[in-house]
Formats: sequence, C-alpha cells, structure tokens
Amino acid sequence: MQENGVSMELEAPEARRAGRGVAVFALVLLFIGLKAVGNLSLAWGMKHQAEALSANPLGYVLAMANPFAALGVAMLILALLTRMALLSRADLSYVLPVTAIGYVLATAMGRFVLHETVSGARWAGTVFIVIGAAMVSSTEQTTTGGGEAR
Repeated sequence: MQENGVSMELEAPEARRAGRGVAVFALVLLFIGLKAVGNLSLAWGMKHQAEALSANPLGYVLAMANPFAALGVAMLILALLTRMALLSRADLSYVLPVTAIGYVLATAMGRFVLHETVSGARWAGTVFIVIGAAMVSSTEQTTTGGGEAR
C-alpha cells in the first residue's frame, strides 16, 4: 500500500512489535494477578480446612468443596494458560524474572490479608526480586524472533 508515493509496509513490522509488546505486558499483568489471587484464595481455603492434608488423595478432593480452595485452583489453572500464551510471545529468560514480581505481591498478601509473620530476611528477599525484575523488564522481550502468532 502506498500513501504519497511512500510504502506503508515499512512501518508494519515496527507496529507489530509494538502491538506484541502491549500484548506481552497485558499478559504479564494478567498472569501476576491470577497467580497472586489464586494462591491467596487457595491458602485461605486450606487454612480454614478442618484438618491438615496428608498423602490420602481423598482429602484433596474433599478440600475442593471449600469454595475458596476451588476458586484458587481455577485461578491457578487460568494462570497456567496465561503463562503458556505469554511464553508463546516472549522469551523464557524474560518471562520468569518479570513475573517473579508476583512473589512480592504474594508475600504482601500473606502478611496483610492472611496475617502471616514475614521476617526481615523474607522482606529483603522480596526487595531483591523487585530489583531483578526491574533489570530484566528493561531488556528485549524476545530475542528469538519467534514471538509472532503462528
């Protein structure tokens, strides 16, 4: 396609990369949210379970009767599907460190929602995760060129 004698197709790869970047960012946010809230819901449900689970698989099936545990499992399944979509668009070496910021969110929710005791060493670890995630997020999302939908 031409406009004023200039080919518009030269901009297409750049526009696709920008669109892919937005999609990757949206998937990262969705994954972090699903995983964090899914783990919170699952932990809440399991902490309110009548007895601790053992090696008996029936106990795990019965635990699914708790609506919070069931919601947590469903959200974690959606998080897994979201991670699969994310890995089809960006490098593993980018996705894992960037989504690790979810551990910080999980630690904060454990402390403030579940009222867990979080030691100074755990908080320091979360700070290191934030620093690492910030460093990785400033790099290219994909280096393999295979990030486009097939």
